[in-house]
Amino acid sequence: MRWLIKFRVLWDIHRSRCGFYPAPQYLRCQSLSGAGAPRWNDYDTPEEFNFASDVLDYWTQMEKEGKRGPNPALWWVNNQGDEVKWSFREMTDLTRRAANVFTQTCGLQEGDHLALILPRVPEWWLVIVACIRTGIVFMPGTTQMKAKDILYRLQVSKAKGIVTTDTLAPEVDSVASECPALKTKLLVSDHSRKGWLDFRSLIKSESPVHTCIKSKTLDPMAIFFTSGTTGFPKMAKHSHGLALRSFFPSCRKLLQLKTSDVFWCLSDTGWILAFGGSLLEPWTAGSTVFVHHLPQFDPKVIVQTLFKYPITQCFAAPSVFRKILQQNSASLRFPTLEHCCTGGEALLPEEQELWRRQTGVLLYQAYGQSETGISCGTLRGMKIKPGSMGKAIPPYDIQIIDDKGNILPPNTEGNIGIRIKPTRPIGVFMCYESNPVKTAEVECGDFYSSGDRATVDAEGYFWFLGRADDVINASGYRIGPAEVENALAEHPAVAESAVVSSPDPIRGEVVKAFIVLTPNFLSHDRDQLTKELQQHVKSVTAPYKYPRKVEFVSELPKTITGKIKRSELRKKEFGQM
Repeated sequence: MRWLIKFRVLWDIHRSRCGFYPAPQYLRCQSLSGAGAPRWNDYDTPEEFNFASDVLDYWTQMEKEGKRGPNPALWWVNNQGDEVKWSFREMTDLTRRAANVFTQTCGLQEGDHLALILPRVPEWWLVIVACIRTGIVFMPGTTQMKAKDILYRLQVSKAKGIVTTDTLAPEVDSVASECPALKTKLLVSDHSRKGWLDFRSLIKSESPVHTCIKSKTLDPMAIFFTSGTTGFPKMAKHSHGLALRSFFPSCRKLLQLKTSDVFWCLSDTGWILAFGGSLLEPWTAGSTVFVHHLPQFDPKVIVQTLFKYPITQCFAAPSVFRKILQQNSASLRFPTLEHCCTGGEALLPEEQELWRRQTGVLLYQAYGQSETGISCGTLRGMKIKPGSMGKAIPPYDIQIIDDKGNILPPNTEGNIGIRIKPTRPIGVFMCYESNPVKTAEVECGDFYSSGDRATVDAEGYFWFLGRADDVINASGYRIGPAEVENALAEHPAVAESAVVSSPDPIRGEVVKAFIVLTPNFLSHDRDQLTKELQQHVKSVTAPYKYPRKVEFVSELPKTITGKIKRSELRKKEFGQM
């Protein structure tokens, strides 16, 4: 990371020679107040929008005019004590350089696809913004991928370029010959590799002068691969409208970020949440994006970080908050933490309450998909209903629908649907790239059907049940796996669980739980432990939901993004594997 730390000297040399373009007047006129972030109405669709020029360069101008505080735009740290702080002015300079690397050195053009497989390193942010400046469609991926995962993505997307680290470069090289469209390989490393361009060296040598494209709001911007819980991952293509949605007043209410906030989103860089939570949302508000490299999940490091740095808001999966609560810490009263939000999996009401008691901070829930971004949530300051994922966030009109697209009444189980007709709201994906059949399959009447099951109460709060294929029908009772998994998670023996249906000669289907034990319970008698866990579930939720079958396993099958592959477990149960 030496070049990152030394870059400020190089930047100071160029700063005096290179001007910064002010934001368009219409943006400056629509500020929240003074130097607040520009924004539109919930239902506006301007013809043109580009996050790099309309947001990043806007805050650069605010810094230049002394209208933003001294906090950095990006604050990056690691376990070795390295630290990088970049202002918006530096981010503008660096991303223009990176844009020139892509277009001038690599010959990539607007509309080309670029695979981005990086851990939490500062270059991830540079690549994304540079792609937005040039119109190159970026495709994030998790660093947990193996050669076959990379091969599939490169082939199906026809990617012309890839940016990754020296850890994954051998995996890419092993499949590159099978990817005829791949022309450019960029390496983020302190070491060189044959056949790869040195991204860091190229940035240092490139010019900081670049003219951002005038992208249409509905032009393609990014592709996010779905989790692949059933079948191969699909390519959810998004327009620049996904970034525009972060401006909308209702979306801003979810977190209510300010320029003084230091925001930490712990999402994996391969997920859409990282793009929204670690880039769009905080930078739209002019906040500081805080990043800890965290090559491996370590709750102790997370706790230490929340005590050491002035982090005011945190967004992470429920498992992160759960692990923090399990730490034997003398105190979890973090000195600057004001607000926490979670999403991506079910959260126990008891965990919400325990987090409040231990930290003094409320824990809010949100819900979204690769196809939609965050679509539903409990807005900051809104009444929390423990266990609920909140209300629809405009411009999304979310309803519970049946399989024909008919709206169901409150408290009736159905599919989560987002209205896309007669007008497709800004933020909903454009299509599954190169897959019109799958795109058509998720259109149900006037709605995009998410494939997730839920109910909505009379006040408009949504309650998640599970994926449509995951819901269990046992003796006439419909049981969402999340309900049982949440109950199991309360028991100290359970490190992780997955609940699926299992065939039964009398009931047709029964609930079966696959359980990974915590180390302290590995030596316990399994029969006795099964009875104890069954009784535990009966005591914390409706008794009919308890798992009549229990199987202890060393690990659960997961996608590369960490989601449990319940489909594999179901196939195993019904003899389809």
